[in-house]
Amino acid sequence: MANKDTGFDRRFQNLTARYNYIYNANVLLSEYNEGLLQSYTDNYEKFLPVYLDPEPQVNLVLTSGAPNKQLDEVISKGQYIINEKSFSNYIDDAYMLLGKANYLKGNYFIASEYFDYTARTYKTNLKTFIMAMNWKARSQMELNNMVFADKIIDTMLRASDELKKDLAEPLATAAQMRIYQKRYKEAMLLLQSAIRLADEKQLRIRWQYILAQLQENDNDLQNAFINYTKVENSNAPFEMYFHANLQRIKLRALISGYKVNEEKALLALLKDDKNFDYTDQIYYQVGELFAKENNFVKAQENYKKSVEKSARNQNQKALSYLRIADLNFKEFKNYVKAKLYYDSTVAILPRNFQDYDNIVKKAENLQYLTDRFTIIAKEDTAQIIARLPEGERTARVKSYLTPKVEVTDISGTGSQSINNPSFPNQTLNPSTPSAGSTFYFNNNAAISSGFADFKKRWGNRQLEDNWRQSQRSSAQENNQVMSGGKVANTIIPANGTDAQSTDGQTSLEKQYLDGLPVTPALLAASDQKIIDAYFEIASFYQQELNDKEEANKTYQELLRRYPNNNHLVAIFYSLYLNYRGVDQNKSNEYRQMVLTRFPESSFAKTILDPSYSAKQSQMENMAINNYNLTFDAYAKKDYPSVIKQAGENISAFPDNDFAPQYAYLKAIAIGRTSKVDALLTEFNHITSTYPNDMIITPLVRDHLKYIEANMEEFKQRPVALIDFDSNEPRFVNQAPAIAPAKPLVAENKLAEAEKAAEPVAKPVEKIAEVKPLDPVKPASVFSAAKSDEYYYVIDVADATFTLSSSRFGIGQFNRGNYPDNDLAHKLIELDNDQLIYVTSFIDLDDARLYESSITGQLKNIMKVPANLYKGFIISKENFEKLNSRARINEYLDFLKGNFK
Repeated sequence: MANKDTGFDRRFQNLTARYNYIYNANVLLSEYNEGLLQSYTDNYEKFLPVYLDPEPQVNLVLTSGAPNKQLDEVISKGQYIINEKSFSNYIDDAYMLLGKANYLKGNYFIASEYFDYTARTYKTNLKTFIMAMNWKARSQMELNNMVFADKIIDTMLRASDELKKDLAEPLATAAQMRIYQKRYKEAMLLLQSAIRLADEKQLRIRWQYILAQLQENDNDLQNAFINYTKVENSNAPFEMYFHANLQRIKLRALISGYKVNEEKALLALLKDDKNFDYTDQIYYQVGELFAKENNFVKAQENYKKSVEKSARNQNQKALSYLRIADLNFKEFKNYVKAKLYYDSTVAILPRNFQDYDNIVKKAENLQYLTDRFTIIAKEDTAQIIARLPEGERTARVKSYLTPKVEVTDISGTGSQSINNPSFPNQTLNPSTPSAGSTFYFNNNAAISSGFADFKKRWGNRQLEDNWRQSQRSSAQENNQVMSGGKVANTIIPANGTDAQSTDGQTSLEKQYLDGLPVTPALLAASDQKIIDAYFEIASFYQQELNDKEEANKTYQELLRRYPNNNHLVAIFYSLYLNYRGVDQNKSNEYRQMVLTRFPESSFAKTILDPSYSAKQSQMENMAINNYNLTFDAYAKKDYPSVIKQAGENISAFPDNDFAPQYAYLKAIAIGRTSKVDALLTEFNHITSTYPNDMIITPLVRDHLKYIEANMEEFKQRPVALIDFDSNEPRFVNQAPAIAPAKPLVAENKLAEAEKAAEPVAKPVEKIAEVKPLDPVKPASVFSAAKSDEYYYVIDVADATFTLSSSRFGIGQFNRGNYPDNDLAHKLIELDNDQLIYVTSFIDLDDARLYESSITGQLKNIMKVPANLYKGFIISKENFEKLNSRARINEYLDFLKGNFK
């Protein structure tokens, strides 16, 4: 029957709308909120939210909301009133019901639209207007539109001056916004008013607890104690009651000054059976007490007990792990142990934890230290066994390589589960490389953890020198053989991870025995691994962690064990810098060592001449320009000019880094104009003159192998290297022909000299720059907007290179040329790239000045082939979007049209 606008119809619709629909809908909402109260999990380590709402969305995700019978029925009732009770006085209530139900389902955008419509349509009804604005503000806060929500709240509060009641929730919503804004004093005033006006008991208790948290944070301990006591004496949920009791005990001790009583009071809670499920939190609070007293050993003991007792509360376990990790990182300076605890923290910590990303970064950075301490322990172990009489070695190796059925730690607990707080501690002690607790194969937890991590990332790849590279040069293969090859570096963990047959186990033992450093050459190779590991650890302490004291200890330990190692000048220079301003006598001592023992080093020249870097930049630029001229002649096939210019540059600068590349250009030019004997002479000259060159020499050795295998065919040629023809045999079987290209220098030209390629008239990179026209260019994800922070980035387009020496060079450059700028450099790894980024510059001009000063030094600083890296400036906001090689290329294209 159609609705009619008559007095009877209005009264009838009001009656049925109010009691059949509005009342029942509110009952459903109350039941839903009661269920939410029972299931909602609070994190008492943070300020509790004013309402039982999820945290604001970081990224907006529009969904239809999870199905819920109660809320869906509320929506149906609201829609029915709007459609069938259009003459009643409850249309505004119906729209509010629709908004609330959608809000509770997580449809915040839809909810906000309902509340907005209600506020605009019924703005003359002050109560409805304020309630609608209150819920609209809550919806916008959940959508993380804090600025917009704040404006809504301001409008609501101005209008509320005329409303005498029903103000508790609007005031509480305003308090929540002030908490988000960290305007805590205003939040406390708003909560005090909301508590006084609140009708709903559970909300009033909740707000009382939040007020106490805010007062404690503001160091108003007396009032915080009073409010915690009120919560404890109220009908609060047990978990809130428990935490109020904990906080009250802590505050009573702080107010009275009797800290011992606080410990006893907290531990007394353990005797109450009702607190059995909160034992982990009690020990955690005791640990917090000792940490505040700077009794870090006792603090760690109680945090460990908290971990042991934490069976169900993963958040509490994660927090206890985090506290132990922070103690080891900041107080005990045990970075290896800290890394393991950070790993445990990250494994169970919720991703929405406010400091989650920083914890992950700490764990990733500290892996660098763990890897190198493991190298030291492994090599020390091998040397210890090698020093045993030959008859004892086999038994010793067999003992440590035999799979263990049961692992027992030194404390005798025998527990290796995640609930055991000692589990992360089952690792080597880096300070004393001797047998016993540091003996690598005694440390099954470390072996198991490392082996599992390795397999997860790299699969079943052999542990050997240059193991990251799936293909290696002959020089690398030779070096591997000289250092014992796979035998010396392949170690299978003795923890039962991989089942081995008896034959396989015997073979493994034989391989390990054969690879022991029992000869002077193998011992020297093992010693060098230890030296490099110590050096890289010290560099990491110094540059990444800014822990100069620990860096100095490591440098000194390296000097004690290996006083004549190959890093002496860099060590002396680092100690000179680290002691400067701290112990000037020691600083001067190491300064003098650099000047007297290594007078021709770049470190000595930098000490004596502050402008040395600038002069070197000029010489480097001149060398680059000369090389470019020679290469241009090669590209034009002006081979006589190439031979002449290359010879002149090699004679003028025989020690220049470009000398092997000049020699290669000269050899190829001779090969284009002479018979094979002349080419062989030049190639042999390169291998003998530059035996340690890692760019040209390995390639030339491959060329020589190919020529030797095809000597008869080469002798028949009028010139050794003819232009490539598809019908002719190729120069090397891996590629069409030889076409050296420019390294990445001042003009950032791509170097492909190491790889054979088809000859072209112009450098390869010019061809690569030719792109098809794109009539519809999509908008870039990057922004040219001005930023408050810029980075200088060096992108190394190869994830297999180890960048420790390169990063050390950057650190030395920064400290020598920018001692007062507090520059730092960091590393992140992508799938195929590694990004070293220098932070931070306050504006683009500042970053450009830095770029201009470091660009000329990169060839000496970066210890990887020049064609594999590129430097550029980027804003902090754009840097956060670099997540792949494709995105890096996209940014470089973007850079050309915006900042150059």
